[in-house]
Amino acid sequence: MQIEIAAKQDLAFLKDHDRHISEEELEYALLRGRIYVLKQDGEIAAWLRWNLFWDNTPFMNMLYVLERYRRQGFGKQLVAFWEQQMREQGYRFVLTSSQSDEQAQHFYRHLGYRDAGVLLLPNEAGELFFIKDFT
Repeated sequence: MQIEIAAKQDLAFLKDHDRHISEEELEYALLRGRIYVLKQDGEIAAWLRWNLFWDNTPFMNMLYVLERYRRQGFGKQLVAFWEQQMREQGYRFVLTSSQSDEQAQHFYRHLGYRDAGVLLLPNEAGELFFIKDFT
């Protein structure tokens, strides 16, 4: 298992699998070093994409583990790697979110994230926000 910043050779895979943002935004995130990939036997098993909320706070936009690699601790290891990178860059806390009808909320709480609020949009499940403080 190896975790690294996504490189250009990872872009085709990410374009095929991360369809939550446009290809242009995905390329921009890759160029900014804001995608981490976890590789198992040389193949991408999971990825984490992040950005800056309010232009100053790390926000995990996407954490995805391919189904055949789930329940092996890869998501936990990828989040821990990202958190360490953010600490080393001097950030005091990080944010993420999950819809209220998704199981991911329990995963984040298990990793020490605390509830930080909810966004209610018309005709959608509430978006739960989570914070993890490094102090």
